[in-house]
Amino acid sequence: MDEFFTWLTAQAARVSRKSDLGEAMAYMLKRQDGFRLFLDDGQVDIDSNLGENAIRSPAMNRRNALFAGHDEGGRNWARYASLIGTCKMNGVEPYAYLRDLFISLANGHLAKDIDALMPWAHGQRTSAS
Repeated sequence: MDEFFTWLTAQAARVSRKSDLGEAMAYMLKRQDGFRLFLDDGQVDIDSNLGENAIRSPAMNRRNALFAGHDEGGRNWARYASLIGTCKMNGVEPYAYLRDLFISLANGHLAKDIDALMPWAHGQRTSAS
């Protein structure tokens, strides 16, 4: 990759920055750290669609937060929106997760074992735990 970016830098110097090709080269050079990370780590997504889709619903419902009544109500709405979004990203049905979460809390689940209550751990426990 070093050789490619060295070559690209040299070519970019020969092309007008205002041309489509010049803009494309500048775009790639500006984002080379992210591109290298993408090539080095197979778990890195090439785009941000997953993150954008995760925030789309809360962003569309942001107006609802205006009616939360007060600042703490807005923070509570944000917490639930975050939990629901995390459930969706982890393939967990939000209603089932929240139901099981509240049952666990009502049954005295210990705060020191909070990781077991996270959405990504939902499939690893039962509603009785």
